[in-house]
Amino acid sequence: MEIEKSGLEKMIQRVQRNTLGDILARARAKHPQKLAMAYEDRRLTYAELDDLVNQTANGLLYDGVKKGDFIAIMSKNNLDFVVVNFALARIGAVMVPINYMLSVDEVGYILQHARVCGCIAENEFVTIIEQAAAATGLDLPFKYLINTNKKEAISATWTSLEAVQKKQSGEAITVEIFDDDLAHILYTSGTESKPKGVMLTHKNIISEYVSCIVEGDMHTDDIVIHALPFYHSAQLHCFLGPSIYLGASGIILDAAKPDAMLETIEKEKVTQVFCPPTVWIALLRHPDFEKRDLSSIKKCYYGAAIMPRKILKELSGKLPNAAFYNFYGQTEVAPLATTLQPEDQLRKLGSAGKPALNMETIIVDDDGNEVARGEVGEIVHRSPHAMGGYLHDPAKTAEAFRGGWFHSGDLGVMDEEGYITIVDRKKDMINTGGENVSSREVEETIYELDGVSEVAVIGVSDDYWIEAILAVIVPKANSNLTEKAVISFCKEKLAKFKVPKRVVLADDLPKNPSGKVLKRLLREQYQ
Repeated sequence: MEIEKSGLEKMIQRVQRNTLGDILARARAKHPQKLAMAYEDRRLTYAELDDLVNQTANGLLYDGVKKGDFIAIMSKNNLDFVVVNFALARIGAVMVPINYMLSVDEVGYILQHARVCGCIAENEFVTIIEQAAAATGLDLPFKYLINTNKKEAISATWTSLEAVQKKQSGEAITVEIFDDDLAHILYTSGTESKPKGVMLTHKNIISEYVSCIVEGDMHTDDIVIHALPFYHSAQLHCFLGPSIYLGASGIILDAAKPDAMLETIEKEKVTQVFCPPTVWIALLRHPDFEKRDLSSIKKCYYGAAIMPRKILKELSGKLPNAAFYNFYGQTEVAPLATTLQPEDQLRKLGSAGKPALNMETIIVDDDGNEVARGEVGEIVHRSPHAMGGYLHDPAKTAEAFRGGWFHSGDLGVMDEEGYITIVDRKKDMINTGGENVSSREVEETIYELDGVSEVAVIGVSDDYWIEAILAVIVPKANSNLTEKAVISFCKEKLAKFKVPKRVVLADDLPKNPSGKVLKRLLREQYQ
């Protein structure tokens, strides 16, 4: 009887199942001839994409890749990244995306920490993976090379993914997979410390897709540009996944280059665009921004970092047909946590909005007690989006989930209407002369000054102040900005203790490909 009961439970779970592999199959059934993905000269319908995913999954299974295997992928955006994402999901293997900007040591850390048994990569990243694996003594029995139609030489020790696909049928596979199985391990950006492996199940990810669709007013008719890197949770889980879930159409670019983005938006009549603030600034300042027909854009999303108020006002004025949405969150909640809706963009300028669908969010003090409205505290969440923990790190997992809430590490304040404003990362608060200063507040002030393109404010050690405020500024082209002018401006706008003690004019700010400024590197550089 126990065996029969177990079998019945499995049958019911199969009927109820909703995994990453399932959502593509359902989109195919509903929209077989609709454009699913376009990349360079390849355009696949949902039927063609689903067939290719099945061919890939069958080929990987034939080679010995099995459920529970951890497979890394190191690639820029391309069609094969999308195919691999869904093929591994259908096998029940766990995808581990790797930031292609990392060093050999950093890649080696992730490969070893995740204990991957295989890797799928573009040719240009093969050497760094081989070096990283050799340095850590890691064996990679499964190595597949992505063919991006760039006529690159195929490594003799790697199997072409195209060859794997061609030798298999497009028939659906039957692997026992459940909603609570691991789907992805995403490593945090490491802007503050060693990257941590965030464990996300199919259930985590798909519940987050639903939140994105509802909160972002996403629709089947959307044409989505995928320019930010797929290895990052923002593009992967807020936009790629939801677009497939809905049966929308996606246009893939291998990088967020302003000229290519603007050209593609005009050519493909893109309706939905996501960029972190740094990329929105780059688009806004590009000479083609005023020349291209961008009237097709209906929805603009920003996130991954705080949008300067001045930039948001300028964008809103130049894209009058577009609605703006602020998506705030982090990888550990897959990653959506709160949204600021279009009608609130100016009324609640600078706010991260209210908790998203499927999300419960409060502000707490250091003891875990909810603070009064208007008081600063740490932002914490409860949600089916929340990760299953940090891979191989029960101590950090316990710390993150203390008190029965996921602790974001962000400081914020909730107003009387329930809108949350991010004050800063806990580690980005500057204690100068015994006073706490939000780096964000100083940055917002400096952005008001003509001639400022980008700014990052950090604290550096100081014998007198303990921490001194340092502003690193990228001036606009042909600007006459000076350190003296910045400090004088800040003195007019800020309390004396908040004024930077030093200003550095730089050519650029160090960022990861998702657009986050790497303040850790700035601290190291200017310490």
